[in-house]
Amino acid sequence: MSADMSDRPARTWLAMTFLSALALFGALLAASPPATAGEPPQNFAVQETPQPLPEIQFQDGDGQPRTLADFSGKVVLLNIWATWCAPCRKEMPTLDRLQAKLGGPDFEVVALSMDRGGPDKVKKIFAEIGIAHLALNIDTSGKAMFALGAPGLPMTLLVDRQGKEIGRLIGPAEWDSPDMVDFIRSHFAVH
Repeated sequence: MSADMSDRPARTWLAMTFLSALALFGALLAASPPATAGEPPQNFAVQETPQPLPEIQFQDGDGQPRTLADFSGKVVLLNIWATWCAPCRKEMPTLDRLQAKLGGPDFEVVALSMDRGGPDKVKKIFAEIGIAHLALNIDTSGKAMFALGAPGLPMTLLVDRQGKEIGRLIGPAEWDSPDMVDFIRSHFAVH
């Protein structure tokens, strides 16, 4: 009898054990409760209590001075980005769709560009990638990025109606995904 024939029962037993374990794991996953609406999406770090934010200054597309206080009374998704940042550009359409879906008296996406090249560079990128619902906001000094403690771009903060940070996500995200929309929408009821 060859070595291959004598190993066959052990290999069959090992394969059956592996398949049984895999089936059990699949059943456990299927039995896990789904994420509930309002739970933070993966990688979204939520503050235990909303935290005060430093005063940041920037300009709108017309060169008018702005601050986060201008959005008082709204839940704000503040996205710090730049035109030269590939992940930023990739997520920008999802932010635009989120603004189209939820934007209004209770909510606004504030996409804050850190481009030193000025608003014309941002307008060009907005046109290239089809941004139609986001207002142009820019901080050519880059001071807002440092004041908010951004370790890199993109970085996005969820800000409550009083201007305090609810939480943040570092890196790109699918902002218009159903779980993200539910999570953001759950903060509208908080007055």
